[in-house]
Amino acid sequence: MAFNPLQERGIPLDQQLRNWRELNVTPLDPDHADPYTRCRVITMNGIEVEAILFSHQFSRNCLDADVKRQLAEVRYIEHQQQKAVNWLLPGAASPLETTIAYEQVAVDLTAWVARMEPDPYLKQAYQFGVLEDFDHLYRYANLYEMVQHRKAEKIVDALTEVMPGRPTKFHHRNAADNVRDPYDRDEASPLSKLHALTIMSAEQQTMNFYMNVGPQYMEPIARQLYQEIGLVEEEHVTHYESLVDPGETWWERLVNHEYNECYLYHSFMETEPDPKVRAIWELHLNMELEHLRIACDLMRRNDGREPEEILAPELPNVLTFEPNKAYIRELLDTQIDLTTLGAGYVREAHERFERMQEQIHGGEKPPSERIIDEHRERFGREYRMETEGPHPVESLREHEASRA
Repeated sequence: MAFNPLQERGIPLDQQLRNWRELNVTPLDPDHADPYTRCRVITMNGIEVEAILFSHQFSRNCLDADVKRQLAEVRYIEHQQQKAVNWLLPGAASPLETTIAYEQVAVDLTAWVARMEPDPYLKQAYQFGVLEDFDHLYRYANLYEMVQHRKAEKIVDALTEVMPGRPTKFHHRNAADNVRDPYDRDEASPLSKLHALTIMSAEQQTMNFYMNVGPQYMEPIARQLYQEIGLVEEEHVTHYESLVDPGETWWERLVNHEYNECYLYHSFMETEPDPKVRAIWELHLNMELEHLRIACDLMRRNDGREPEEILAPELPNVLTFEPNKAYIRELLDTQIDLTTLGAGYVREAHERFERMQEQIHGGEKPPSERIIDEHRERFGREYRMETEGPHPVESLREHEASRA
């Protein structure tokens, strides 16, 4: 039966406040939890952080004191939700182990969205980005074996392959070439709006995470790798946030945020195998239904529009974490040599790209290349985990050499 959050009743806002005992959730077992349960946790943490940051920005640009108070009341509950979600991550996991899980989220979440996206231009944006996060996973996996003497397959559980994507050194582009054309708020599918908001939020959280954990390492190569990939995540946030139509009103954005939270909590509730975690998804969904109702009322009063004008009449098919190996390999075969130019994509290195490469690398190998060199020196090989046969791009190193 189709689920329409506009027709569902949630928990009244004055009944949503939780005490410390209720917020003290049991963390995931780092050795036995489903890797995709961890991916869902990381995703929803990013979604909740975006909801909080958006609400703060809205409040800072709002003149109506009553609206600011309403935003503050909902935002406090969102903060509690974020704490409960993020505290599901086990304290025993190192920042690097969590980093590898973040990149697994980036690969399989973005690949799923790309597969389901109805708009060809938006689909291409997700296809382009996923090959870069796929390469980040490979670089961090090599760092993990060097620093902690463990293999990334323990974390990703063979659900996501670990091998080179579009080489990270080629991700550094002229900043202006990271800006894409936005969807049209009046023409875009409601599903496209949910996709853009979801991937933007996930990449933003990854960027924030690397900004903070990078300098916590003592090993110079680890600090440098986080610095390099952290800069690429800034490019990715620019890439994805520019897909959202800036002409959307604050009220429209508020409703889209709350509707997207309902969509994701409902999706994860439907697909979560861990009963304790599923209970949290269900509780938060019932909270978000009320947040959506409040946002819709604010839109009607202040924007003079009905939320049905911009929202889907029912939630789309549930967003699913699942292996995307064949899809990623197809993209590696066909899109590994793409870069951006303006709001489009090209296969040839152009002047702005080459100038940026010269400036950022300064004639030296970047950390993303040196980590592989150091791994080969130490172990006589690089770390990979291929489950579907050889890497689809047989001439990958020749390709790298031709672009260097």
